[in-house]
Amino acid sequence: MKTKLIAPGEIIMIRPHHFISNPETMTDNAFQVAANSQQVGQLAYQQVTDAAATLAAAGIIVHLFEDSGTTTPDSVFPNNWFSTHCSGELITYPMYVPNRRLEVRQDIIDFIQRRYQVSQHRNLTNLAQHGQFLEGTGSMVIDQQAGIAYAVASKRTDAALFQQLCHELGYQPILFDASDDTGQPVYHTNVLMCLAEHFVLIGLDMVPKAQHSLLLDSFAATEKTVIELSTAQISHFCGNAIELKAKNGNVLALSTTAYNALTAEQIKLMAQSTQLLPIDVSSIESAGGSLRCMIAGIHLKRRP
Repeated sequence: MKTKLIAPGEIIMIRPHHFISNPETMTDNAFQVAANSQQVGQLAYQQVTDAAATLAAAGIIVHLFEDSGTTTPDSVFPNNWFSTHCSGELITYPMYVPNRRLEVRQDIIDFIQRRYQVSQHRNLTNLAQHGQFLEGTGSMVIDQQAGIAYAVASKRTDAALFQQLCHELGYQPILFDASDDTGQPVYHTNVLMCLAEHFVLIGLDMVPKAQHSLLLDSFAATEKTVIELSTAQISHFCGNAIELKAKNGNVLALSTTAYNALTAEQIKLMAQSTQLLPIDVSSIESAGGSLRCMIAGIHLKRRP
C-alpha cells in the first residue's frame, strides 16, 4: 500500500508577545523547564519571527498571527487546538489544562473558513467539561493519504475519543503506549514520532516491545523506512519535526536542537528524499514543544 504523504504547503503560526513556560502543564510534560524571564519572552518573539521568515523563504506560505495577551502562554503551539483534513474537515479540540482552552481563536477559525473550502467544522471543545481531552496533531500523528492516525494514550489523549473521531473521519486508529525512562507517559505523540513521505522517525525504545509489531507492520504497509531515535534524541526533539511542501520539493522542518542531536547516518538517510531545514527555536523548547508543535498545517483546498 504505497502512499504519498500529503505535506502541507500552507501553514499557520502564532507569534507570542509575552511568552513564558506554562506553569499549568509542568506536571505531565517532562520536556518542559521553567523559563519565565522577559529575556526568554523577547527571544521567543524573535525566534518565531525568524522561523516564519525562514519557512517563507523556502516557499512555504506562512500565515502568521499575533498573540499579545498574557493568559495563553502556550499559544505558540496552535497545532494542539485545531487541525484541518483533506476531507475538508476543520476540527477544534478539547484541551487538557484550562488556560490552554483559551487558545481557541474565532478569528483564526473565521480566516480558515473564509480562505479555504471547509466542508464541516467539528467543534469538540465542550468535551473538556466532561473530562475528555484530545490535543490535535500533538495527540495524533496522521497519515492523511493512507487514512491512518497514530496516538499515544495519555492524560491529553482520551482513548475512546480518539477511536470515535477516527471512526467518524474514516481513519484507521493505531493506539499505543510510550513512556520515558522514569515511566512517565509521553505527553504528546508528535514528540515521539514524525511521519514523512518516505520515512518515519520514532523512539521505539519508549514503546513496549509487545506493541512494536503493531507499529512496524503499519509502517511496512505504507512503505516507510523506519529511522529509530534514541530516548536521548527524543529529549532533544528529534521526533518533533514536520515535512512541508516547499518551492523546490519537500523540506523537513526541525529545530537546530534536533538537527544537532541526529547522527550523520540518520541525516544522510533523510536527505535522500527531503531537504532538512533546521531552525533555532531553543527559547520555545523550554515550554516542552519544538518546531512541529509551532506549525499547524493546512490540508484544505483554497476557495476560488
